[in-house]
Amino acid sequence: MYKLLNDLSIVEVSSFVASPTAGLYCAQMGAEVIRVDHTAGGLDYDRYMLTGEGRSLSWENLNRAKKSVALDLRSGEGRELCVALAAKTGNAITNLPEKSFLSHAAMKAAQPEGAPDMTSVRIMGWHDGRQAMDFTVNAAAGYPLMCGPEEWDMATAPPVNQVLPAWDFITGAYCAFALLAALRHRDATGEGSELRVPLGDVAIGTLANSGTMAEMLYRGADRERLGNAIWGAFGRDFRSKDGVRFMVAALTPKQWGGLVEAFDAAAPISELESRLGVRFEDGDRPRFEHRHALFEVFQTIAGDRNWSDLSSRMTANGCTFEKYRTAYEAARDPQLVTDNPLFGPSPANPSGLDYPATRSFANVPGREVGDPAPAPFLGQHSEEVLAERLGLSSGAIGKLIDAGTVALSDEGKHYNR
Repeated sequence: MYKLLNDLSIVEVSSFVASPTAGLYCAQMGAEVIRVDHTAGGLDYDRYMLTGEGRSLSWENLNRAKKSVALDLRSGEGRELCVALAAKTGNAITNLPEKSFLSHAAMKAAQPEGAPDMTSVRIMGWHDGRQAMDFTVNAAAGYPLMCGPEEWDMATAPPVNQVLPAWDFITGAYCAFALLAALRHRDATGEGSELRVPLGDVAIGTLANSGTMAEMLYRGADRERLGNAIWGAFGRDFRSKDGVRFMVAALTPKQWGGLVEAFDAAAPISELESRLGVRFEDGDRPRFEHRHALFEVFQTIAGDRNWSDLSSRMTANGCTFEKYRTAYEAARDPQLVTDNPLFGPSPANPSGLDYPATRSFANVPGREVGDPAPAPFLGQHSEEVLAERLGLSSGAIGKLIDAGTVALSDEGKHYNR
């Protein structure tokens, strides 16, 4: 937690991954992020995996350092309160449809005099209004059909989905950037902005920005599957004599020279160069084009040495490599977690569980980094926010609570969902 954005307040009305991620990144930099949910929780409030008490570990981690307001978003009064809260704050992140009650126009129209000109970021599915989610836009962009063993036939082999919802996280990060860009513009001109970011455009746009789209059009065909090899450079998984699998990448002259030295592979590499009429130190192209022959050389050597020897030699020679870990192993790895300053002490999580929690991914030298903050209980800040932001009296808030329009903290409640 840094205090770089401690003068910024944002209302977030969202669910699932991309939109909460945008708010999370702002909160980790010090912004006050007020997440508004339905009184029973949003669509992601019971997102798998759940604890025995029904607490979502996904929700708990995507909503750290935020405040929570619970309103009956199915009622007219609850929706009016949500719009008023966003309008008064002047900054909103949402993935609700533009034609919902929380349109940019509705928020702007409800702004009181003196409020900063409305600035909103809205995550959409596709640019034409079609619905989408990470796995569907990934399918559309073509990446799953690039994955899989080399020997799989391109025409008949199945797609390989990635487990990580990467487009959701990339979209969330992009939305946080887009919001801050719009706020910088507002600071300079006083003019707010309506920003719409389609998840599908992030995926297909990344396909273009990476050069992959141009490559396919230039080829006039699809790229072949590469298994675990790195496209356009030298890199692949190998297995040591004692059965440890590890990934190696050599994209620079230093990385390549260090790898050859670590594997003591100068002699077989020289022999291979003479036979093929190439110099592998000339760059990525010869190493990639003759990758199969190189893979055989390095795997033969790796298969004769134990992991402890190989890892020591690669470390000494500045190689780029990592042993494959399961996610459970990664979560318990001292180098990745316990000894990593990214992680701080476990806060008081709503689930009651203690586990490592992240600070901001950015390390700002010379500035104090605070400890990770917990996610709120649903509705934990309803009274506080409605009083401070909308100026409602305790009596008015009490009537809203009695009517079921506002809900208070669900701390202590157990959900068997």
